[in-house]
Amino acid sequence: MGESKMGLLKLSFLGVLFLSTFLVCSVADEHHYEFFVREANFTKLCNTTTLLVVNDSYPGPEIRVHRGDTVFVNVHNQGNYGFTIHWHGVKQPRNPWSDGPEYITQCPIRPGTNFTYEVILSDEIGTLWWHAHSDWTRGSIQGAFIILPAENQTYPFPVPDADQTIILQSWYNRDYLQIINEALETGTNPPDPDAYAINGHLGDTYGCPSDTIFRMQVDFGNTYLLRIINAAMNEPKFFAITNHTLTIVAQDASYVQRFTSDFIMINPGQTMDVLVSANQNAGQYYMATRPYSDGAFPPVDFITTGVFEYTNSAGGLNTSLITLPVINDTAAANSFIGRFRNSNVTQNPPLDVPADSDINRRVYIAIATNNLPCNTSECIFQTRPAASLNNVSFVLPRNIDILQAYYNMSTSGVYTEDFPLNPPEFYNFTGDLSTLNTIAVEGRRVVMLNYGDGVDIVLQATQVGGGGSHPIHLHGFSFYWVGTGTGNFNNQTDPTTYNLVDPPLINTIHVPRRGWVAIRFFANNPGVWFMHCHFERHSSWGMDTVFIVRNGTNTDSSVLPPPSGMPRCT
Repeated sequence: MGESKMGLLKLSFLGVLFLSTFLVCSVADEHHYEFFVREANFTKLCNTTTLLVVNDSYPGPEIRVHRGDTVFVNVHNQGNYGFTIHWHGVKQPRNPWSDGPEYITQCPIRPGTNFTYEVILSDEIGTLWWHAHSDWTRGSIQGAFIILPAENQTYPFPVPDADQTIILQSWYNRDYLQIINEALETGTNPPDPDAYAINGHLGDTYGCPSDTIFRMQVDFGNTYLLRIINAAMNEPKFFAITNHTLTIVAQDASYVQRFTSDFIMINPGQTMDVLVSANQNAGQYYMATRPYSDGAFPPVDFITTGVFEYTNSAGGLNTSLITLPVINDTAAANSFIGRFRNSNVTQNPPLDVPADSDINRRVYIAIATNNLPCNTSECIFQTRPAASLNNVSFVLPRNIDILQAYYNMSTSGVYTEDFPLNPPEFYNFTGDLSTLNTIAVEGRRVVMLNYGDGVDIVLQATQVGGGGSHPIHLHGFSFYWVGTGTGNFNNQTDPTTYNLVDPPLINTIHVPRRGWVAIRFFANNPGVWFMHCHFERHSSWGMDTVFIVRNGTNTDSSVLPPPSGMPRCT
């Protein structure tokens, strides 16, 4: 349930923070939503499962607002364990208190209590999403966050006749928190999903007669804006609509140069805005999704279906007509990803890519899946799966969150400011590493940035563990994807290939198998910001770190004071 009221006339860049990216004077709205989080039963695959969800729905309620608005969400925990909620892709200028990652910017909302998030929008436009940010609870606590153009703006393409949110999901016949807790206690890999879903529907390929299929009703001649969100736990996804061409217009709430494709490949955490015209013979056409994997341990390869259904039509469904790339079609995935470019339209923030001369903080991060000793009484093996960034496997605090410790200057024993800015050991990251010691070191080490720093980060995939690609998400910022390549990054020759002209502006980056990516941004958002792999198993194993941006020289470049009623850890 949500309602809005007119706010005061204000500059939506909030002081000077986003002056360089979004200088629009407008009347902003305030919106208020109530989220009641409690257990509800869902029957799928002929099995009834109890899940923790918002307002008794899976996925949860959609938030729909305008650019530059502010959203207040009062979250009531009527469940049995604590959790937090993250507003994925919202920068939250100066307001890390409502960003949401558990034990990073807040303690969990305990059962029987509530907390109101203040979600401050700035230059985001298009499709984002919200989800729980506590262990694996985002598997059932999730929903769309739609940001429409401001009142004085429009789309940079002909206005579609309608829009439709498409959320791609992983379905388990068990509680999501129980799944990861058992895996961590026994030192084993969490299991594959029992199915995949589109908007909570499993489709008609799993053999249970009571399963439902998502249907999207369309009229011939109309054009529809699909708002596609990959909310899956660990699976990149291919998605297509039989016999229909997709036109990609935005990624991660930023417009891109339009291009057409028969399919998309979208990583967990990413969002894409896609136009599709109902221009085929009236009938019913499958929409379909399946996982993509380039690692040593691919997920279960199920195809999940929905229906793109013309008005007053019947029949025509034929699974043999579904044309998706196969699960390991890396060429198709990389070809699709490589087509994204920033769009020079007035609806986008002005291009503000840090030049070489602007860079005063460089970070080179090697990504790995590792091992650590397994010390619980239920361990099956002597070692357990782990994951790391620069061989540091991140461990969350428990008695205080990092933001509170930083703000109160009580950091002793909470974290250290010495995250390695380069891999501690240089080796052939993308070669044969079968003889390499894969033991990581646990820690809580953060990267410190000064306000206004020009930041260049290279993310290097390695073949340690299972290898494969990784979707890396940074809170508090959108960043420019300026470079990519195969093999080991060469800091002399590879920067000469960077795209500083029209790089995509995104919040979640695909780091390719046996390759690297480079991103750049200005550290103009003070606060504590989490960076992590959006494969949930990797984040649970420690493929995370924290960037802390120090305050600037005045109030408008400093973290806001904490709101009243912040959840307490103890």
